[in-house]
Amino acid sequence: MTRSAKNVLFLCTGNSARSILAEAILNRIGYGGFVGYSAGSHPKGVVHPYALDLLSRQNHPVSGLTSKSWDVFAGNKAPKMDFVFTVCDQAADEVCPIWPGQPMTAHWGLPDPAAATGSEAEKRFAFLEAFRLLERRIDVFVNLPMASLDKLSLQNRLDEIGEANVVALEPRT
Repeated sequence: MTRSAKNVLFLCTGNSARSILAEAILNRIGYGGFVGYSAGSHPKGVVHPYALDLLSRQNHPVSGLTSKSWDVFAGNKAPKMDFVFTVCDQAADEVCPIWPGQPMTAHWGLPDPAAATGSEAEKRFAFLEAFRLLERRIDVFVNLPMASLDKLSLQNRLDEIGEANVVALEPRT
């Protein structure tokens, strides 16, 4: 039996904000063609309350979201990943485990909203900005014409998503 959904793992150091947001967004807009997961190299052990609050306000389910180690996804019993994206600078520089199946990888780094300073409103705005950027990147990703792209072209597009100002980035055919 062939599985139809593509598994996507979002990595960050703490797995408490950016990667959690990305997991929830992909599971909402992945149209059943993608399943999102998240993990961290040094997980905090808890999801940041501002991330949970923002996702709840956006009507995303939050009950299954947990901060966990990337080791969970490196074992033989883990789901086979098709894509692995780092969403923070520290995780991009770390030596990642060898992922079974050799998934495609890309770095989609963005500022850590959990490190934001200032008033509560400014901190919450940092989470909203991270959410918006991730949502745009993931929207472009799920709308790529996967079946018509060779591996090199797909890798180039994945890299472009992480590098580009995705406000103006549209899927190419």
